[in-house]
Amino acid sequence: TPLDAGALAREADVVFLALPDQAAAEHAPALVEAGVKVIDLSGAFRLRDAASRTAWYPHTRQWPAGIAYGLTELERAAVRGARLVANPGCYPTAALLALAPLSAAGMLVPGADVIVDAKSGVSGAGKQPSERTHFSEVHGSLSAYGVFGHRHGAEIEQGLGGQVTFTPHLLPIDRGILETIYVRVRPGTTDEQLGDMYAARFADEPLVGLTGTTLPEIKHVAHTNFCDIGWRVDPSGSGRAILVSVLDNLLKGASGQAVQNMNVMLGFDERLGLL
Repeated sequence: TPLDAGALAREADVVFLALPDQAAAEHAPALVEAGVKVIDLSGAFRLRDAASRTAWYPHTRQWPAGIAYGLTELERAAVRGARLVANPGCYPTAALLALAPLSAAGMLVPGADVIVDAKSGVSGAGKQPSERTHFSEVHGSLSAYGVFGHRHGAEIEQGLGGQVTFTPHLLPIDRGILETIYVRVRPGTTDEQLGDMYAARFADEPLVGLTGTTLPEIKHVAHTNFCDIGWRVDPSGSGRAILVSVLDNLLKGASGQAVQNMNVMLGFDERLGLL
């Protein structure tokens, strides 16, 4: 069904697009041109690099001015003034909230492997029914998919600015994402030092929870807009560290984060409708 961008511009301050990538790539630029602010839940406008975007989202041929990547806690200023917010993927949200503060603080060892072992409930595989996501196939099983071929890997690398080994898995549960992330931090770093860094970075973030060395679980964040992050550092001082990041893929990984971004764009309390 064609969208009447002009009519929407007269009726709405913000339009949420929850469309397939191809449809979003077509309609979002017209809405922006008509003066509507857009929050797009597809992947069409997430990747800034043209070559990467062509590889993963070939239908995105227009790139309107005023696009912000909508990972709210990391891009709030850009979201506030954006005309089009590209809502992040669920896997990248969990990964980047855990990894980006480490990178910004200079605590990651340059060139060391970053491994994101990610597991998602069935709803994270999308709404299109398939044999792979049928209950009889998922029940009692755990499977890896998209190995070296998942578009969210490119999105995580964009946010981190370096290579990441990302492997998603399908869990036999309805909703939720848990990522176990293996990194190298500066030798001698302790759990307490990692905790101090996270506490300083997220002190004013109402929707990020820090669990420290008590590692978080999916059930703690299901049906909420929270991302909970925990960590353990190798006590031998080797610099090996494991981060665990959990969220609800349908809320903080999708619609809840979209509402959070809308609140920022319109100058509302960021927690409105979410807490």
